[in-house]
Amino acid sequence: MTTMKSTFWGFSYTALTTFCLLGLTGASAVDGKNQDVELRIGIVQRFGENPQGQLQLEPTPGDRLQLKFTAGDEETTLVTQNPVKLETVMEPLAKLEVKEVVVLGTYRTFETAEDSAKNWRSQGIEVEIAQPERWQVWAKRDVYSTALLRRLLLHNLQGAGKEMAYLDTKILQQVPRVSWEVDGKRYTPNHLKISTNKNLIRVKKGEKLQKNRLYPGWITLQPNAYGTYTLVNEVPLESYLRGVVPHEIGTNAPTAAVEAQAIIARTYALRNLRRFATDNYQLCADTHCQVYNGLSGTSPSTDKAIAATKGMVLTYNNHLVDALYSSTTGGVTAYFSDVWNGEDRPYLRPVLDAATKFWNLSEKSLADETNFRKFINRREGFNESTWNTFRWNRETSIDDINQLLKKFLEIKNSPYAKFDTVEAMSVVKRSKSGRILELAVKTDTATFTLEKDEIRSAFTAPKSTLFYIEPLNKGTPNLWGYAFIGGGFGHGVGLSQTGAQNLAKLGWPNSEILEFYYPDTKITSLSKDIKF
Repeated sequence: MTTMKSTFWGFSYTALTTFCLLGLTGASAVDGKNQDVELRIGIVQRFGENPQGQLQLEPTPGDRLQLKFTAGDEETTLVTQNPVKLETVMEPLAKLEVKEVVVLGTYRTFETAEDSAKNWRSQGIEVEIAQPERWQVWAKRDVYSTALLRRLLLHNLQGAGKEMAYLDTKILQQVPRVSWEVDGKRYTPNHLKISTNKNLIRVKKGEKLQKNRLYPGWITLQPNAYGTYTLVNEVPLESYLRGVVPHEIGTNAPTAAVEAQAIIARTYALRNLRRFATDNYQLCADTHCQVYNGLSGTSPSTDKAIAATKGMVLTYNNHLVDALYSSTTGGVTAYFSDVWNGEDRPYLRPVLDAATKFWNLSEKSLADETNFRKFINRREGFNESTWNTFRWNRETSIDDINQLLKKFLEIKNSPYAKFDTVEAMSVVKRSKSGRILELAVKTDTATFTLEKDEIRSAFTAPKSTLFYIEPLNKGTPNLWGYAFIGGGFGHGVGLSQTGAQNLAKLGWPNSEILEFYYPDTKITSLSKDIKF
């Protein structure tokens, strides 16, 4: 098997240079005429967190691993036909080491974290976006580089009422080091680059190395901002898509829907190269970005759709669109600002997710609770009507609600976390697409408001923010819990993967599907005219 490389005629050095100057990319020119974009994907983001964790790298039959690293002051290259197992060794420190950072906020999504980072910068505070587990905004470490500066910043923030900012301090007695062996010799470098002649590397991971995937391109092991390591796959864009499209929309979806997914996945990748700048790679391999499984699970049907749309992206006024998509909208798409803070995009707005218009959103706004409940209790006529996550009803006891909400508030360092029980909840405000913008929560100690996407972080029952709640007594005089009654799965902004499949079955081509979900946009081939 060989990797599939794409070339984009006319993809300018200007665009590539801009990426590099911003520190966002591994974009590179293949030669003077034909150019290719190399992506850096974190396929194992925090290796070393679990001391029992293992990784094994293997060449394909007939090939060899080439391992490059620095030993002392010299760059060393080893070549082997055998698997190389990476293991974590906990190395004791000669003296205790203090590692700390000022955390300015914790968030469910990158989009919310990025808007928070923008607000902090507008106040003159330099920040960076990190993902030690959940997304966080940190005071920039190389600016607030001493204990005194960090404490002065925190003192000033708390004096200004920024109560959720806190100092995350860890005292380290030992640190993880990656250890591996070749020909009886053991090595522990911090950086390691692995390549093969065929540009194919098999990666096995897990405590018993049970997860087995084949990756195109080459792989780098590098330190991250959390004291652990990231395994990064450096891969050409079109090869990357081969590992995304089948896992995002499936291999049995109609051709036009798969082509639409390929165009959107390509656009999304190029638009989002900044996400992991703090850790020196660009995208992750899970649902925080796009699901990417290397060449494991590739399919002729998805490969054909990727090839048929090679180099095609979705644009608005010659800019790459913010190509957001989700599994199921619940019957109506949403504004960007329905889910996250930040400026709306003109092409991301509420669209009735149906092939025929039977509900006028401007006349019967879903911001009205009565209209919303009528809408959410209707099942017929939508693109997603037959999908199991189109409508749902999930009950949660008050004990579970208390536990989940406390955990969420504690992670955010919220002053509202100290309560015994939730006494009542109610929807305060909805958007025109029906998404909850504000949910009021009354506990035995305070009343506060949850907003937008943080509502899904606070409770496990809602699959989206397109829902209403009903108190349940279950035959007792006291509040037993709540029923969450809603629709959709995911944020609901942009394309619906299930809705796109229905439109494709009705004969819609990929261009009409994309115009439906992203009004006033157009499909464009990558060129020097597109603004990144």
